[in-house]
Amino acid sequence: MQVEVVEAKFRKGSHSYSFSPNGLKLKNEDYCIVDTEKGRDIVQISKEPYLIDEENLIEPLKNVVQLASEKDLKMAEENYAKAEALYPQIKAIAMEENLDMKIISVECNYNFSRLTVNFTADNRVDFRELVKKLADKFKVRIELRQIGPRDATRILGGLGVCGKVCCCHQGFGINDHVTIKMAKNQNLSLNPNNISGLCGKLLCCLAYENPYYSEVLKIMPKHGSVVQTPDGEGVVIYNDLLKKMVSVKISDDKESEIKEFPVEEIQTKDNFKDNQKSKKS
Repeated sequence: MQVEVVEAKFRKGSHSYSFSPNGLKLKNEDYCIVDTEKGRDIVQISKEPYLIDEENLIEPLKNVVQLASEKDLKMAEENYAKAEALYPQIKAIAMEENLDMKIISVECNYNFSRLTVNFTADNRVDFRELVKKLADKFKVRIELRQIGPRDATRILGGLGVCGKVCCCHQGFGINDHVTIKMAKNQNLSLNPNNISGLCGKLLCCLAYENPYYSEVLKIMPKHGSVVQTPDGEGVVIYNDLLKKMVSVKISDDKESEIKEFPVEEIQTKDNFKDNQKSKKS
């Protein structure tokens, strides 16, 4: 059986979540009010309604309640600003409790019925007393959420080693699994300082660029392999993956000159032998 779903993102969210359109005609970038496990909130449509097999649903669908009105959006923006302005107070209260935690940001849902305090900590933190104090002071439901260094950087932003705003803060690379093999594929130095972002984890851009390098590696000869070039046989010294050029030390060259060739002009020893046989036949 198929069901209709629509995908949407929460404010400053990087992930899309599925909802039931509930019979509403929804378009990309529409703002809607949806039901969630923590109450109602505003989302923005990221993918218009489509059909999906019911067994492929990860969890039961919550409904889109209605399209958000101008009044709803105005109220939401005022409440978001109000929540962000509470950051200094909440940080001061956490410090009074002598908790080993760092407050990253303060968020709320659109009608200010819930405050979410994002924080980082090296270990688990008993924040029950802090929750009580915050609930008594602000008279709303309080949720403290411990996040990792990647999410903290995504929220705070900053400039990466390339001089541009961090990919995660712009919404790129969030869903990618980054591995050290990706750095090896790109012939990068494996020095952690060179391949780590502000969060201390592997750079998101490694995953973003990896598909290109993975494909190019399939056509490039291995370092140290014997190849046939237009100038004779030689040994591969270096591969320029971006330019698709191969540096080869020619065997018959008395001066041991290293020459550069486009990968299309390079043949491995086995391929060269096969080509010679086909010419003779």
